[in-house]
Amino acid sequence: MRVREIHVKGFKSIVEQTISLGRVNCFIGANGVGKSNVLEALGVLGAAADGRVDDEHIIRNGVRAGLPRLFKSSFAGTQIPPHISLEATGEPQATFRVSLLNPLDKPAPAWTFKSEFLSSGETQIVSRGVRSDEENLDKTRGLSALKVVDLQPGDPASLLLKALQEYVIYTPNTPALRAIVPDAQTRVPVGLVGGGLAEGFAALKRTVDEACVDEVLDLVDWVSDVGVTNVVGDLLSPSVPRTKNVLKFTDRFMASSRNTLTAADASEGALYVLFAAVLCLSPSSPSIFAIDNLDSALNPRLVTRLVSHLSAWLAVTSPDRQLLFTAHNPAVLDGLDLDDDEVRLFAVERNSQGHTTVRRVTLTPELEALNETYPLSRLWAMGNLGAVPNV
Repeated sequence: MRVREIHVKGFKSIVEQTISLGRVNCFIGANGVGKSNVLEALGVLGAAADGRVDDEHIIRNGVRAGLPRLFKSSFAGTQIPPHISLEATGEPQATFRVSLLNPLDKPAPAWTFKSEFLSSGETQIVSRGVRSDEENLDKTRGLSALKVVDLQPGDPASLLLKALQEYVIYTPNTPALRAIVPDAQTRVPVGLVGGGLAEGFAALKRTVDEACVDEVLDLVDWVSDVGVTNVVGDLLSPSVPRTKNVLKFTDRFMASSRNTLTAADASEGALYVLFAAVLCLSPSSPSIFAIDNLDSALNPRLVTRLVSHLSAWLAVTSPDRQLLFTAHNPAVLDGLDLDDDEVRLFAVERNSQGHTTVRRVTLTPELEALNETYPLSRLWAMGNLGAVPNV
């Protein structure tokens, strides 16, 4: 199942936007324009697909918790909308749509479903509105999550809800990747901030072709091998916190008597590369997921090479797996093959009213002519693609 289109209305800085997705979806723009809001809108919809929108569910999806007033669009001179509308359309044809309500003056632990719609092809499975609801129905519980158990496993509506329920936003940080701090949201193959990377990489080596692993390691030129061990001996200071299993790197330039180091001492760039690779290649990863700030801690040339592999890696275990990610490093763009319709670049900006707008960047004849002289990274820096800060 591919999520082909999302529609967001009244969510944070997004007054109303429709976004058509491919396999790889890169969102660029200045700080504070709403890139993460796009990812989080899908996270809230995922919670609704699971039947309940509250802090517990959205945090598990990687969405920042907050008061209702922080989730609803609020601009000077305009009225705050009473509800948030979110919709996803899948391929094969299926649609899931909700309107969520939580009053500003008396916020409740869980948002209520003002309306809810689920369809498979031309068949309506759930069509729930305020006037059609029974009086004793718990409006904080979604009906679609209940109805889906009656559907065949391969039904498009069932596949769409499952994809949305699995969706999560990953925001890796270096201490969690080094396994010296715990990850509050543990998952398979890795936690939301990078916890469990050693276990995730060990599982990856068992499940994918050796050629795929070699392709990952080729991105880190100082590494000859990466393994996982629970015996650190003199590899790690006893004062450094650690999990049961740790990554063990072999440095090809160092003397064989002291060429092994753990994630606590390894280059953080290597950890971020392994993190992205595990998520893209692992068969246990969500069918659709997001990485906020994919380019964190990565050298420009390295991030270009990493991004160039993403589309192929995602297709290794599933032709339908999708990735959304945000980035600020212009070198990211040079790894995107925009001639492939499944690789999509989006410029995120705020208009004159402050509303977040999302525009797909395609290679128009004018851009193609410029691209013969300048790489996309340079065109972005020069302002030809938009999505640059007004400073």
